[in-house]
Amino acid sequence: MTTAASPRLPHRLPLDTPEPAAFRAALLHYFQSTFDTYESLFETLACEAAWYERPISLRHPLIFYFGHTATFFINKLLLTRLVEQRLDPHLESIFAVGVDEMSWDDLDAAHYDWPSVAQVRAYRAQVRGLVTRLIEEAPLTLPVGWDHPWWAIVMGVEHERIHLETSSVLIRQQRLDLVKPHPAWAPHRVTGPAPDNSLVAVPAGRVVLGRQRQEPLYGWDNEYGHHEAEVPAFEAARLLVSNQEYLPFVEAGGYGHPGHWDEEGQAWLEYSKAQQPTFWLREAGRWRLRLMTEVVDMPWDWPVEVNALEARAFCRWKAAQLGKPVRLPSEDEWHRILALSGWRYGQPANLYLEHGASSCGVGSFEQGPFCDVVGNVWQWTETPTYPFDGFEVHPIYDDFTVPTFDGRHALIKGGSWISTGNEAEPAARYAFRRHFFQHAGLRYVVATEAPPPPSQYETDRLLSEYAEFHYGAEYFGVPNFPRALVELALEALGSGPRRRALDLGCASGRASFELARAFEEVTGVDFSARFIRQGVALASGEPLRYLVTEEGELRSPREVRLADLGLAEVAHKVSFVQGDACNLKPLLTGYDLILAANLVDRLYAPLKFLSGVHERLKLGGLLLIATPCTWLEEHTPREAWLGGFLADGVPFRTLDGLRAALGAHFEQLGPAREVPMVLRETQRKFQHTLSELSLWRRVR
Repeated sequence: MTTAASPRLPHRLPLDTPEPAAFRAALLHYFQSTFDTYESLFETLACEAAWYERPISLRHPLIFYFGHTATFFINKLLLTRLVEQRLDPHLESIFAVGVDEMSWDDLDAAHYDWPSVAQVRAYRAQVRGLVTRLIEEAPLTLPVGWDHPWWAIVMGVEHERIHLETSSVLIRQQRLDLVKPHPAWAPHRVTGPAPDNSLVAVPAGRVVLGRQRQEPLYGWDNEYGHHEAEVPAFEAARLLVSNQEYLPFVEAGGYGHPGHWDEEGQAWLEYSKAQQPTFWLREAGRWRLRLMTEVVDMPWDWPVEVNALEARAFCRWKAAQLGKPVRLPSEDEWHRILALSGWRYGQPANLYLEHGASSCGVGSFEQGPFCDVVGNVWQWTETPTYPFDGFEVHPIYDDFTVPTFDGRHALIKGGSWISTGNEAEPAARYAFRRHFFQHAGLRYVVATEAPPPPSQYETDRLLSEYAEFHYGAEYFGVPNFPRALVELALEALGSGPRRRALDLGCASGRASFELARAFEEVTGVDFSARFIRQGVALASGEPLRYLVTEEGELRSPREVRLADLGLAEVAHKVSFVQGDACNLKPLLTGYDLILAANLVDRLYAPLKFLSGVHERLKLGGLLLIATPCTWLEEHTPREAWLGGFLADGVPFRTLDGLRAALGAHFEQLGPAREVPMVLRETQRKFQHTLSELSLWRRVR
C-alpha cells in the first residue's frame, strides 16, 4: 500500500544514543528531513495568492506558518543560549506567536505587512544553516533530556512536525483553485464498500498514564506527571465511523435536528450553516470528497472527518437508532481500547505518510479486535485536556499546553496518516477546540457512566499566587499593587491624553483592567500565555478559579469575577497579546501611557527594551517603570544587568542604569519612590517587597 512518491521521515529520535557522533548524525537527519518535508508541503500552493489569502477567517494566511516554524527554532535557542542573537528581528516579531485560535489572537489583516515568499525562503535557509551548524559543532553531552540545552533543537523539530499536519489541514481548507496536486503528496487511491461496524466488549480495568522524565523519547509538557483511574466496562466500535456509516445521519437531516446538538454545537451550526461534513461536496447529485489538493468521488469506506461537535451530534443520533447510551470515549477509555488492541510501536498503522497523503479504508489495519486504534485519522474524545498530577511547564515553552486548560479544548488520540514523531506516539496528548478541523474522526462507545470531568481550578502554584496577588485579598494593610501603580500613573498623567495605554508584563491583567477605567483602549502584553489566559477568561465574563495553599498539601478554592471588583463594564476596552518586550510586534505603538511593572529585571535584554520603548510612546507620553531590582542570572545575563554592581568602585544602581538608557528621549518626573507589595505564598508565609517606581516623560 505504500505510495512511492510519499516523503519518508524517520519515525523516532532515540535520546539515549550513547555515542555523540551517532546522535549528531541521527538528529541532523531528523531535522533536515523534517525541514525538507515541511517545505515540500507548501509546493502544493499554486500561486502567490495562495500564500496570503486565509484558508479560514480565524487563522493566519499560510505565509505565517511557513515562517513560524523557523522562527520557533530561533526563539527557543535564544532561551537556552545556544545562540546569542536573532537572525532577523523584524520577521521574528511577525512570526513569533499567534498560531492557535485563541481569543487574544490579533487576526486583523491590516495589522500585518507580510513579507514576500522569497524573503521567507531565504530566512528559512538561514535557520537551516544555523541549526545544522549547531548540531554538527555545538558542545554536546549525552543523554539529552528535559533540562538539556539541546532539548530546544529536538523541540523545534517536533514543533515543525505538528505544523506539517496542521498546515496540511489549512491547505485542505484553501480554495481549490489556489492549490495543485504534487507527486510527493498524492492521496491513497484504493477504496471500496465500507465494512459493517460492530461493538467490542472492553472489560473494566485500570489505566496508569504519564511519562517519566528519564524516558528516551521527546515528550511535550502535558505528557509528564501521573494519572491513574479505574475504568468501568464498556463497549467500543470495532471500526472508525466511515463515510458510509455517517451518511444516514446526514440524510436523516441530522444537521437540522436541534435534539442532536448541544448548546455549543447549535451555536456552531448557526455560525457555519453546515448541512454535512465540511469536506463533503454535493456535485451533480452525488457525493464527492475534498482532499488536500483535489476532489475525488466519495470513498465510502474511508473514515468520516468531522469536528467534535459533529461527532457528538452523530453519537446522540446513533444512540436513538440503537437504543443505547452512545457517546465519544474518554481519554481513559481510549487507553483501555489501546490496551485491548495490543498495538505496539512498529506494528502496521496508517501513520508517517507511508500510505499516501490521505486516509484509507477503515478496515485496512487490524489491531487486535479493532482497526485503526492508532493511525488513519485522529479520534475525538469527550475529555477536555487537563494536567496530570505533577504537571510542569517546560521553562522555554510555557504556553504549549496551558492555554488549552480551559474546558473548551478536547483531547484527540491515535494520530492520523500525516502524524509523525511525537504525534504518532500513543502517549501524545493533543487537544483542539471542539469546532476545530483536524484530520480527525470518531470511534463511539456504549457506556452507561459518563466520564468524570477534570477540575477547572487553576492548579499551577505560581499562577494561583499571582491570581491572588492581582485579584485576591489585601494583606497587612498593603494596598493592591497593580491598582496602586495605576493610581500613581494617572496622578502623574494629570490632564494629559488618555486614549491608549500599554501594560507590559501584564501577568494576570489586573492593571490592564484598572487602566481601562480611564483609557479608551488598553493592551496587556505578557511573554507567558499562562498569565494571559487568566485575563482573557475574566474579560470574557468567566470566573477566575484558583487554589491557594494553606499549608503542606492543604489548599482552598478561590473564585473572582471582574464584576466583583467593579471592572466588568470596562473589560471590553482591554485586549491581551502574547509578546516579548524585547521584540515587540510593530503594531504595538502610539500609546499615551506605558506601564512596565516588575518587568525590567526579568528581561533577557533590558537595554534593548529601554532603547526602543520611546518608539512605542507618543511624544509627551508617560512611561512608568516599577522594579524590585532583583537581578538574577537565571533571568538576565550578568553583563546585561542595568545596575546592582560596582562601576569603578562606586555602586551603580538600577535607577542609574535607567537614567543612562532613557536619557536620550525621556526626562524623569520627580524622584523615585518605593511602592510596597505583598505576595501570599501560604496561610502563614508572605513575601513583602518594595518596588522602586520611577516616572518618565518622552520629550524627544
